[in-house]
Amino acid sequence: MTRQIVIGLEVHLQLLTKTKLFCSCSTDYIGHTPNTNVCPVCLAVPGTLPLLNDGAVALASRMGLGLRCTIQNYSTFGRKNYFYADLAKAYQITQYELPVATKGYLDIECDERTKRVRIHHLHLEEDAGKLVHPTADGRLTGAAYSLVDYNRGGVPLTEVVSEPDISTPEEAKEYVVRLRQLARYLDVSDGEMESGSLRVDANISLSNADGSLGTRVEIKNMNSLKALERALEYEISRQNKVLDSGGRIVQETRLWDDAEGVTRSMRNKETASDYRYYPEMDLAPIVIGDEEIEGYKAGMPELPWEKRERFAKSFGLSGEEVSILTEQKELAAYYEAVAAAGAPTARAANWVRMEVLRVLNELGQDISDFLVKPEALAELVTKIENRELSSTIGKEILDLLAREEMTLDQALERTGARAGRMSGDALGELIRRIMSEQPDVVETIKSGQDKKGAKLKFLQGLVMKEARGQADPKETAGLLSKFFAESTK
Repeated sequence: MTRQIVIGLEVHLQLLTKTKLFCSCSTDYIGHTPNTNVCPVCLAVPGTLPLLNDGAVALASRMGLGLRCTIQNYSTFGRKNYFYADLAKAYQITQYELPVATKGYLDIECDERTKRVRIHHLHLEEDAGKLVHPTADGRLTGAAYSLVDYNRGGVPLTEVVSEPDISTPEEAKEYVVRLRQLARYLDVSDGEMESGSLRVDANISLSNADGSLGTRVEIKNMNSLKALERALEYEISRQNKVLDSGGRIVQETRLWDDAEGVTRSMRNKETASDYRYYPEMDLAPIVIGDEEIEGYKAGMPELPWEKRERFAKSFGLSGEEVSILTEQKELAAYYEAVAAAGAPTARAANWVRMEVLRVLNELGQDISDFLVKPEALAELVTKIENRELSSTIGKEILDLLAREEMTLDQALERTGARAGRMSGDALGELIRRIMSEQPDVVETIKSGQDKKGAKLKFLQGLVMKEARGQADPKETAGLLSKFFAESTK
């Protein structure tokens, strides 16, 4: 039986503030000694009072605008009550009835079509601490005791809650990718799943035979995009098997076990009444005036989809090229700087997305660490476009520039390449010498046995290598063909 898949996602983004949501403790908790970035407020010492971080409100509003949400003039905090060891107060300060932003959407590209995923709301809340379960074998099961690190407790989060508009695991992954990209473009969050700056909870159900929605199951503990996709695929299969066998789906929260590739029951799914929400009496409502909202709008940068459209129109690039070049705003800025420095836009796009990304991957660097200045790459690409250098020697020069601080002229000197093309006479002399050094290859070509032209290309490669970037590939191929044509008359 074919059932419709219904998926909604709750994405938590850690906001890029320097201090926590309700106190002045640092948010830089990674790698620090446990329980050192804490104070009486985030440790919930009786008698302490929270003080709202205005910067977190501004970032959440910025994200809301990026998602085309309506920023609310009036929003409030509440207390979400539950006991867990990593929650010092035994309740979490969060927004429930009146969140900071509502009713937006995010368009995603999947299977060569655009799909709109509606955003129900976006709200602010504080993060919990972190439990550590030490075991002899390093696994997270069988621990005799647990430790709590509250360094992360109180770090500001914004939670983006989608409507159940997602229909496949692939769409879910693409939604998170685009949401993360937007957060990075807006400097709202670094969106690193590995460090916990971005966390995803998924709600999934299968429609009933009459078209009504089935029982919803929540999945947690997915710490990568691949894990999200795999968890949803497994859960779809599991629910179908239960329903096909005449069973019923239990509303519950399940954990994803990445090692085993299965979801496991964690607890019955809580409802709002289970959390006993009530207003946070120690915090005044958040009031954002219309002028302040207009100020947020005025400060918005160019968004990813706007940049993609502009790159396609301004530079005449394909959809694939635009998608790669605009994936990171820093890479997009680098490409624009190369183009602005006078490089041919099409060739520059190819070099940035192919060669620059290759070198960065080999060096384990980000574009912000790249030693090759946009002006240097523009000059190099222009020389290749004008056939002053071959692509082969160009790649060698780029590798050298990326590993050592030097000018393009110094790299040309180091590699033995020279600006300017080799003259026709000099190139002809070089070709004759290479041919004289490869008599067997030459004889194979003359006898007509080089049906696919592999031997001819081999000779051309030797010439280009010897010329050190000074020979034009088309001219070299033409001269080789001419010499062989003359020798067979």
